[in-house]
Amino acid sequence: MPAKKLNLQVDRSARVSLSEQIRIGITEAILNGVLTPGSRLPSWIDLAVQLGVSRGTVKAAYERLADEQLVISSRAQGTCVAQFLPARSPALTHPDPLPGSSLYQEFFFPTGDFQMGIPASDAFPSSLFSRMLSASARTFMNLPQRYSDPRGEPELKREIAAQLVLSRGIRCHPSQIFITAGFTGALGVILHALGLRGQRAWVENPGFPPARKALEIAGLSLVPVPVDREGIDVSYGMEYAQQAALALVTPGQQAPLGMTMSLERREQLLAWAAINRSWIIEDDYLGELQLARRAAPALAAMDNEGRVIYVGSFSKTISPFLRLGFMVVPAILVEGVADVVASLAPAPDPALQMAVRTFLKEGHFLRHLRKMKRTYSARSAIMVDVLKQRGYDADINGLSVLLHLKEGVNDRAIARHASRHGFAPSPLSAWYNDGHPAREGLLLGLATGGEEQIRQACEGLDHIIRQLY
Repeated sequence: MPAKKLNLQVDRSARVSLSEQIRIGITEAILNGVLTPGSRLPSWIDLAVQLGVSRGTVKAAYERLADEQLVISSRAQGTCVAQFLPARSPALTHPDPLPGSSLYQEFFFPTGDFQMGIPASDAFPSSLFSRMLSASARTFMNLPQRYSDPRGEPELKREIAAQLVLSRGIRCHPSQIFITAGFTGALGVILHALGLRGQRAWVENPGFPPARKALEIAGLSLVPVPVDREGIDVSYGMEYAQQAALALVTPGQQAPLGMTMSLERREQLLAWAAINRSWIIEDDYLGELQLARRAAPALAAMDNEGRVIYVGSFSKTISPFLRLGFMVVPAILVEGVADVVASLAPAPDPALQMAVRTFLKEGHFLRHLRKMKRTYSARSAIMVDVLKQRGYDADINGLSVLLHLKEGVNDRAIARHASRHGFAPSPLSAWYNDGHPAREGLLLGLATGGEEQIRQACEGLDHIIRQLY
């Protein structure tokens, strides 16, 4: 059925993403009988051309429609309206309005090409993992019903402990490991367990805004500490807040600038924490998934005083859909953290945990990481090359490419405008603390798949920037 018969329109000034607008338009056409069961939709490439949006934007809308069982896709027939539609209320097709905070507008809901913080789904063995998850779910449903251990499944914790020794240099007992709902779930548990309300905390500047917000919600007073080529400037932190109770750092690969904390800074930071009896939260969000070199050992591997709380996540290495992470806490905190997770934040779905355990135990995880390193290295090189051909200064920045902007260019304005065209670059200035000097730039995620799609996305972003400046 031709797209014009659908009467699809997109509003680039709307706060709803373009892919969501397309999904809503097609859903309403199906529910209102404009599209009948079996009707063929335009290919996502054709519809992208007709609507003037990126291919990834339409593809994302079609994938959502397939998830909702409204359409089916096949090589022979393309994408068609499902013959048997699920019962649903038309009122549910409109999404809830987003909160107005910058966390939602700039970090959680812009979707499309260049989106930060998500892995390349086209390089993930989804069929293999789906079989593991299904098998794990069947196993648990056939067991006598009980509440699972809120600290996490013992088998997964033992597997993580074994992996950490080899990959991150951390020696710990499985009892020190807690399975969490990703990094944010771990951070919430830690802040409850430490009870540092009213005290000061060092945060990297620039640094991950949702983590800063979590510390503020927990009642801590933030001390923005600048980073340089060696990572967080510990001397600066000691000069301005020697008695801070906490430091939140990304030593393996600084977020968002990508450098690895030097050995000298690591030793200096650990010595400060030991003398002051302060805590360090190590956000090792990429683990060993570093492109330029073999991953440096974790900061926690150097901690002899029990001051580092290590947080890892499977969001970047497997999938953010899992919302699965873990933390390794010093022995002195085990009892307190155990009470917090039992009362407020028990470990996620045990079937999911055991599927991940199988993925790790059978060696699929390490093979997947090797593949991802090759994939990201190739994509980042292509992206930098295309951007430099178009006159930009860009460099590889961990699992993103940093596109530098000229002085006076508003990166947040560009990001907002780009989101209306199906792109999701992250404005670098948004990673800086309010009231502090900020650099302008765009952080471009590497999940965009394939050389041709990367080239088209870069050309589209270039067109947007030139339109505005």
